[in-house]
Amino acid sequence: MLIALFIAEHYWPNIVTRVEEGILALILAAITLVTFSQVIMRYGFNSGWGSAVEITTVLFAWLILFGMSYAVKINSHLGVDAFIRLLPPKAFKVAAIFGALAGVLYGVVLIYADWLQYLNIDTRGGALDYWSKMYEIGIGMEDIRYPVWAQEMFGLQERVHRWIIYLIIPTGLALFTYRCIEAVIDIARGDRELIIASHEAEELVEENKNILSDPKVENRKI
Repeated sequence: MLIALFIAEHYWPNIVTRVEEGILALILAAITLVTFSQVIMRYGFNSGWGSAVEITTVLFAWLILFGMSYAVKINSHLGVDAFIRLLPPKAFKVAAIFGALAGVLYGVVLIYADWLQYLNIDTRGGALDYWSKMYEIGIGMEDIRYPVWAQEMFGLQERVHRWIIYLIIPTGLALFTYRCIEAVIDIARGDRELIIASHEAEELVEENKNILSDPKVENRKI
């Protein structure tokens, strides 16, 4: 998957970005639609559907796990860079690369932690291990169910398999790790400064420092 993503970004970077943004937009739209319809049904018709809470929770988890890699890509993760800004240029670059490498390590450990045993660290499991167990067990979600026609046509169980929903966990972490590796390379090449959004508050202040002297704002306040 990551090799296919690398090739696609090399030849069609704009299309890849649009696909990522489209997926995030669809998830946000789905969360809004499910929540809105549930409110209308609950307060307007004194009814509702029991799976709405679980669907919203799942969609929100998908938004986070898929969105964190995109946030690395567009450099929008918030962070504190006050200290490393005081460092000399070379030391600053080393610190920036270290931060990106920390993101890579974080993703790798969460995906598969058994390799840490070679460092005499007593740990095991990870996203891949957890997902594979869900696949082997084959249990379903609490409230999310397959449509009746799908159950009859494909002989599916009543509740949606957890391994389908939880596929986003290893996928999201793999994408996050991939983006962090990209960030390491970009920082080393000098194409970007940090893996986090830099001086966002200062930029906002700079953009809006004259807003109080704007006649339109003064008239609006009056």
